[in-house]
Parts: sequence; C-alpha cells; structure tokens
Amino acid sequence: MYRYKTTATVLALVLTVFTAGCATVSKPGADTEGANPDPWEGFNRKIYKFNDRIDRLITEPLAKGYRRITPGPVRRSVGNFFRNLLEVSTIVNDLLQGKPIRAISDSSRLLLNTTLGVAGLFDVATRLGVERNEEDFGQTLAVWGIAPGPYVVLPFIGPSYVRDAFGLLPYWYFTDPRLSLDERELRIALIALDVIDFRSQLLGATKLLDMQLDPYLFSRESYRQKRLDLIYDGDPPLEEPPL
Repeated sequence: MYRYKTTATVLALVLTVFTAGCATVSKPGADTEGANPDPWEGFNRKIYKFNDRIDRLITEPLAKGYRRITPGPVRRSVGNFFRNLLEVSTIVNDLLQGKPIRAISDSSRLLLNTTLGVAGLFDVATRLGVERNEEDFGQTLAVWGIAPGPYVVLPFIGPSYVRDAFGLLPYWYFTDPRLSLDERELRIALIALDVIDFRSQLLGATKLLDMQLDPYLFSRESYRQKRLDLIYDGDPPLEEPPL
C-alpha cells in the first residue's frame, strides 16, 4: 500500500511540474480556444513507443496465453468481477456530479452483483435490466468545469489528458477496493490479473491499430472520442463539443 501510494504521489508531482499554469476553469472540460491539443507530441510519441514495446514484449503475450488457456465463461466472470469493483468509484462520482438517480441505479448494480452475482462473478444486474454506467474522477472534474489540459501519454497507463491523469489519484487513494487488502501478494496478483484480463479483451483492437498509417494519431483520436462520449453520457452535442 505504501509503495503504491508513493508511486501515485510521484505521478502527481511530475504532472504538477509539467502542467504548472495549465489548469483553468471553463465550460465542462473545454480547451482554450485555438490551443494546440497535443503540445507535448514529441514527448508523447516517445512514451507511446515505450508503452508499445512493453506491451509487445510482455503484456500482449501474457494476454494471448491467458486467452488460450482460460475458458470463455471463466474470462467473462473475471471481467465481471473487476467491473463490479469499479462500481464503487462510479457511485462516488455519480454523487459528485449531482446524479442521484444514477447513484441509486449503480448502487443497485453493486448490491445485486455482489450478492446474487457471487462477489461480482456474474452480472445479474444487467440481466435484470439495470444497465452499467461509467463515471470516473476525470469526468467529474470535467463536469465541474476543469479544462482537460494537454493530451499526455502516461508510462504503462497510456492515453490521457492532464485532467484525467489527476483524476487517477483519488481513485487510487480512496476508491480502489484492491488497495484496502492487507495482503501485498494478493493485491499484486489481483492487479496483474486485471491488467492481463483487460488486455485480452483488446486483442482484436490491436489488429485494427496495426492497420493504421499512424497508430499514435489513431490512438489519440480514439481516446478523445471515448472521453467525449463518457463526459456527455453518450449524447454529445451535434456541433463539435468541448472536452
């Protein structure tokens, strides 16, 4: 726990140094008009290549092996389990964004899947019509009017905006249930399994990425579109909306 939080603190300090003066208050997540959304592109491309190399050498082979030896129903249950853990953060951010109805719905999901779904291994809530929502601290900061800041690629983590990167810190410190475990080995094992399982779900996307003339630009635009969809709850304005 101490080492993990120390890593988060170091990340916060690094981001603070890089982004001094970048944080502004505006409309929900809007960039400064006319600003370059990727002023650190040279740095970002280097980190992107570093992350890609680590993925090709370690994470992707492990994900392929995991997918090859693990039956589909087991993989689905593993994915359900980790998605259920994320409900804690989602509920907190529902409340911080002033969405009490969603908070009730997501609390129902957490209760149903943790009990009837056997610790989240089975997604009973979706079968009963209680749909899953995705809310995180980066989205909350956007709703509060904090500008996204420059696009940044984080080592081992990947695409982000400065705002979203800072949003990782309260998640790690306060709402990640894995970090409340006393057993260090169990925490590491759960995090490793989560990473490998999630990467196995993206193996198909790797082929699509490899087909692009510039995978970095494709990744950056895909992340931007995903964040827009999440911030506006799947219904962004018809005109080019702010992040």
